[in-house]
Amino acid sequence: MEQLLSELSLVLGEHLSRLERISKQPYASLYFLYDREGHSMPLVAKYFTVKGMAAQEAGKLSILAREGTVHMPRVWGLVTSQRPPQHEVLLIERMEGVSVEAPARSPARWHQLRDQIVDALLTWHRVESHGLVGSVDSTQENTWPTWYAQRVSVLWSTLGFMQPKALSQQDYAVLKRSRKALAGLMAAFKDPCVLVHGDLRLRSLIKSRDDRLLSICDPGRMLWAPREYDLFRLCEEGPAESLLYRYLQRAPVDEGFIARRWLYLMWDQIDSLIHFGQFDRATFDRAARSLLPWLS
Repeated sequence: MEQLLSELSLVLGEHLSRLERISKQPYASLYFLYDREGHSMPLVAKYFTVKGMAAQEAGKLSILAREGTVHMPRVWGLVTSQRPPQHEVLLIERMEGVSVEAPARSPARWHQLRDQIVDALLTWHRVESHGLVGSVDSTQENTWPTWYAQRVSVLWSTLGFMQPKALSQQDYAVLKRSRKALAGLMAAFKDPCVLVHGDLRLRSLIKSRDDRLLSICDPGRMLWAPREYDLFRLCEEGPAESLLYRYLQRAPVDEGFIARRWLYLMWDQIDSLIHFGQFDRATFDRAARSLLPWLS
């Protein structure tokens, strides 16, 4: 923390009195900055532990801002440090407001906010990729079923090499069965790939205190994917599922999403485990349990 405080003070040309970590992701942490008098500054620092991800996020924010209608945080700078541990820092506009995780003041306000979020998402989801699929730093011309099968194969091979202790033999069995069932789960899938947020969660959605959508933050690495891949993380009971159902009411996706949402969620946990050492046992178990009926 002291090293980061010193580096940012040097870069900004102003002594910072302290940093306050406000969120932590598998690959990054977000900090509020305070000047020498202790006043909060109009920017935040996102600290990345994986090389290259800061530049990817900066690029993704720019694309989403250009193609969408909702405000996206502006990027003020990118700092690359050579001091161990190696890290990168993205300086981003500080957004006022609170996460949509905070309850709305009334059901009517929640319904209004929900529609604002769906409107913002649909603006991005109308931007077609024209055959491209993949992440910010690695897009290719391909179909989604073929691309996703390739991704699962790479994750499976990496698991065989790493043998992480977090996974049991039962976990491996479910993962193996899901690989065998992949072709069937993707059968006749034809939805086009579009521009996606890539890591859509309630905490990524910022609202005002009167429950109006202000911004959508923290985009993921995926750039082009089908709309359903932007929705699968909305699986928690309550506001997240309510938002998902409202989206599907206004813009239905392929009916196979009922099963594939759990497939995506399960392998997303494997991706997180392999690349960032983070594994949510409860989420993995729920996804595996919910997917089993389609693996029989």
